[in-house]
Amino acid sequence: MGILSWLFGNSTKKETIHMENVKLAVIFYSMGGTNYQLSKWAEEGGKEAGAEVKVFKVPELAPQSAIEGNPVWKATVEATKDVPEIKPDDLEWADAIIFSVPTRFGNMPSQMKQFLDTTGGLWAKGKLANKAVSAMTSAQNPHGGQEATILSLYTTMYHWGAIVAAPGYTDPVLFGAGGNPYGTSVTVDQDGKMIEDVKEAVKHQAKRTVTVAGWIKKGNQ
Repeated sequence: MGILSWLFGNSTKKETIHMENVKLAVIFYSMGGTNYQLSKWAEEGGKEAGAEVKVFKVPELAPQSAIEGNPVWKATVEATKDVPEIKPDDLEWADAIIFSVPTRFGNMPSQMKQFLDTTGGLWAKGKLANKAVSAMTSAQNPHGGQEATILSLYTTMYHWGAIVAAPGYTDPVLFGAGGNPYGTSVTVDQDGKMIEDVKEAVKHQAKRTVTVAGWIKKGNQ
């Protein structure tokens, strides 16, 4: 028996568990547009699983002069101008949360870290415990800190008492997307194009996160 058969069985039939009462928040920071695209694919996957989905961006911290001097960055800001900025109350609303950020020296960007540092009030009240969470990232090369960046996000989630819904190797589609068990990660070339085809992996990760959130909600009833 091959490793794929052992992991997934011989059936190619895919089942989608619909979780109509699950609320999914997809939260991103994107300078070049990659993580905005990943977030839109996650939105698709969450909706296909039956969840109510909201997409949010974290506030930008960089000076406007820096943005104006970078055409790609400026275009991304323009493309996401109508995306609402995340507020702590949105975390309380959500049953499931997916984060998508580029790597910064093997860590999350300061924009995401600054937002997470504002969640202490909710954390102190236990409002972030038992959320189903997952994360995605991008970098300019396969060893540019992709796994470390996702794990840096999960460290905060463990303090929250959230439940990490990593994709692992729960679907064959993950192997074609680079095989990162912690969360979908993609390599971006010098022209800003994604090298790996990760759309279906992102959608699977979103569906899995929604499903885990549904199990948690059901168990708490």
